[in-house]
Amino acid sequence: MTTTPRRSSGVRKVLALRAAARADGPGRRARALLGAGALALLLPGCAIDTRVPDLHQDLPPAWRGAPPGGVAPAPDLDHWWRAFASAELDALMERALQQNLTIAQARERLRAARALEHRAGTEFLPQIGFSTRSITDPAGTTGFYEIGFDAVWESGFFGRGESTTRAAAGDRAAAEAELAAARVSVVAEVARAYVELRAAQARAAALDEIVALRRRRAELIATQERLKLAAAVDAARAQSELAAAEAEAGEAPAAAAAAENALAVLLAEVAPDAALAAPAPQPEAPAAPLAAVPADLLRTRPEIRRAESLVLRAAGELGIARADLYPKLALGGSLTSATRVTGDIEEPNKAIPILGPLVEMPIVDWGARRDLVDAREAALAAAVLGYRQAVLEGVAETESALAQLARQQRRVAATATALAASARTVAAAQALRASGLGDELELAAAELAAAQARIEHTLAVRDAALAFIALYKSLGGQMPTPTTAVR
Repeated sequence: MTTTPRRSSGVRKVLALRAAARADGPGRRARALLGAGALALLLPGCAIDTRVPDLHQDLPPAWRGAPPGGVAPAPDLDHWWRAFASAELDALMERALQQNLTIAQARERLRAARALEHRAGTEFLPQIGFSTRSITDPAGTTGFYEIGFDAVWESGFFGRGESTTRAAAGDRAAAEAELAAARVSVVAEVARAYVELRAAQARAAALDEIVALRRRRAELIATQERLKLAAAVDAARAQSELAAAEAEAGEAPAAAAAAENALAVLLAEVAPDAALAAPAPQPEAPAAPLAAVPADLLRTRPEIRRAESLVLRAAGELGIARADLYPKLALGGSLTSATRVTGDIEEPNKAIPILGPLVEMPIVDWGARRDLVDAREAALAAAVLGYRQAVLEGVAETESALAQLARQQRRVAATATALAASARTVAAAQALRASGLGDELELAAAELAAAQARIEHTLAVRDAALAFIALYKSLGGQMPTPTTAVR
């Protein structure tokens, strides 16, 4: 019995295509191309709805907690820390914006997102490839070496192209929002750490003064006890107050060291800057009138912009899922040549061109594609709700920051009044002692009260500065200009 050697699938494909080409002639190929062209012209009309949901959000016309007054300048969201009028803080900010690792990571993620967005934009352009491979007949009698070009031009019908671009644009917009959020957070943390550092240094100086005053007072009462002019309980109380003051004095240097270390991390440096160890004046928060309105948060607050980008991405993913319910269409072609390497072949070598439509159509998938559409619709609805929540949270956070800043500024004014009164008390006690009508204990008590008033004022100034920082953090910052605007 005679057997025919089996050829490999690649060789069989080449030979079959050659035979088909000879049998069909140019007429059938022309008809196939004409049918593909007609299909390409008719299908764009089969579009589906891929619109992004309306994200309109009702907002109050003005801030309830804004201070009264005339027209105020718009807040400088890019350099708001300059309101503290501290050249040292300005220099720290510049270093942090250049060196901070969180910002650097966000920049790299944005680069990646932009590259992927560009890739999505090329997905529906013609793709051309070149390949080579060697094929051996299973019978081992003939070997071929194939060289070929393949081309595929996939269509973006049924909203697939627009939705793919939209999803990638959402990812890029999210990366831009994350970079802005990183910048806002780092700037706020640098300002916070600097405020904490200078407040801790001022508090440490006042606490050291209180320790010295408590020690002098304890010595005076101990002397009076020896002279039988004071009770033993008074001396014991003075020693207890001295011990408490010494214990409290150790907290401020620890807080200053923690702030220095925090600044070193924010500046991506292995050790704190030695120049920060020298005490410097506390930065004081200025008044913060706002010309901004709540609606401005929609363009400046990174959390809201990120929520908007998630809606954009979810809408793109839904469009892709809906497009997958319909045929996936493309125009494909190839030019393949099989060259004999060993053995005999029935036909001489010849390059075979092929051009025609490619169709991938779901027939029976047990509802899996429909389930995916339902899941994407729910994800889009959740993203829209998340956007609304982000807007409400932004308004609430800003209102709370405004109220806190107003309260802390009133506290600063009250402690400043108390501090001035304590200074007058010290001056009066010094005058009485000079005239012989007062003693050292009365002067020490007045000086203790003045030192405590300085601490209270220091803390009030610190808390007002922190409230000022929180306000500008809640307002966000100027967003980067989007590379493309996709809606």
